Amino acid sequence: MRFVRFVHPETGRAQAGVLGPGGQVAALASIPGCKPAQDVLEVVRGFSPQQQAAAETYAQTGQGAWESFWLNQVRLLAPIERPIHDVMCVGVNYRAHYEECAAAVHMEEPEAAVYFSKRCSRMTGPEESVESHAGLDLALDYEVELSVVLGKGGRDIAPQDVENHIFGYSVFNDISARTLQHSHMQWYRGKSLDGFCAMGPWIVTRDELPMPLNLNVESRLNGEVRQHSNTRAFIRDIPKLISELSQGITLEAGDIIISGTPAGVGMGFDPPRYMKPGDVIECEVEGIGVLRNRIRD
Repeated sequence: MRFVRFVHPETGRAQAGVLGPGGQVAALASIPGCKPAQDVLEVVRGFSPQQQAAAETYAQTGQGAWESFWLNQVRLLAPIERPIHDVMCVGVNYRAHYEECAAAVHMEEPEAAVYFSKRCSRMTGPEESVESHAGLDLALDYEVELSVVLGKGGRDIAPQDVENHIFGYSVFNDISARTLQHSHMQWYRGKSLDGFCAMGPWIVTRDELPMPLNLNVESRLNGEVRQHSNTRAFIRDIPKLISELSQGITLEAGDIIISGTPAGVGMGFDPPRYMKPGDVIECEVEGIGVLRNRIRD
């Protein structure tokens, strides 16, 4: 099932909804048995089994809603506008990406997983423009990543139990200002400028993408393939990462975790090939969809 957030073409208001099998979108408010919601986070944190069943009927049949729209009639938004916490991130989780980072910035191979966070006061959605922040940094980079949205919280979660804590998956672009990222010796500022969290086009529930994950991950800049790999190439898989993050830390429903990016980032080229105003970056994860954004001044 695919949960979306969109602008209702008649009311102009943000609505959470479900994608039907033929490409129709129905707001939860129009599906009998579902509670109205403005954000998919409300679904993640408060959907009953009865509401789940009603939404599932529409997702599978396209029937059961009194109102629906075609995708080209609505404007999609980031499925979660404001996360409950900063986005939790995993660095260098593909070996080829570690190797390009080591060559570019002389990074030593980490002995343990690299964790950091991105501030996100507002998520950037599909087709939304991203401010370049050129006055702060010209080294604007892209990173396609699989994002995981938790549906159940917990602490000290065993790896074999992780899948039961996942609500679903989305596509994420971990946009980065590389000069800021490296000049501060910590990655937080260079990863956290306004607009640098992009997510969409929707959240796909975990039942559609069962473990072990085997998904192609790709980014394209102005149509040129820059990154291409598969989640099988993770150094540490999703169960390992989420289990480790939960050791001594209470995770919550609605938390967003991004799982690392493949080789091919702009920083990895010699000379580097960064994004600039006017560029279009597309991030795609197999089985989920394409997240497309344009860079602006």
